[in-house]
Amino acid sequence: MPRGNYKREKVSPDKVYKSLEVSKLINYVMVDGKKSVAEKQVYQAFETLKNQGQDPIKIFHQAIDNVSPIHEVKPRRLGGASYLVPIEVRRDRKIYLALNWIVNAARARSNKEFHSFGAKLLAELTDAAKNIGAAVTKRAQTEKLAETNKAFSHLKW
Repeated sequence: MPRGNYKREKVSPDKVYKSLEVSKLINYVMVDGKKSVAEKQVYQAFETLKNQGQDPIKIFHQAIDNVSPIHEVKPRRLGGASYLVPIEVRRDRKIYLALNWIVNAARARSNKEFHSFGAKLLAELTDAAKNIGAAVTKRAQTEKLAETNKAFSHLKW
């Protein structure tokens, strides 16, 4: 199978906070190419944080730091058996995993207590910043899986 040269698209910073991470969050929230709807939801969550007297960018970066994993496992095939080999996570993959886990955890929240996705995202971001919530649990599971399979760390290549 031929592999072509893959050029990663550059993400431009968002309009309000001039942050690449916020722009990536908007892109991960976006469904069916409706970027303006995703922007409105993310900015609504950030505006609510600002109205509560907190710095939304500081909370957002704290949430990313608390959710991003240090190690993950990658399956390696050796002699007919598949081993889960723990590897360190690159910086861009850490951000990708953290943002995806936060967005998925926000989507999985119950609709009974929240009226919009912006409110769900706000709750998940504040929980992640406090080091609790579903996204932090997902990180803990990934770290635990890497820890239990550290006996296979010599199979890195």
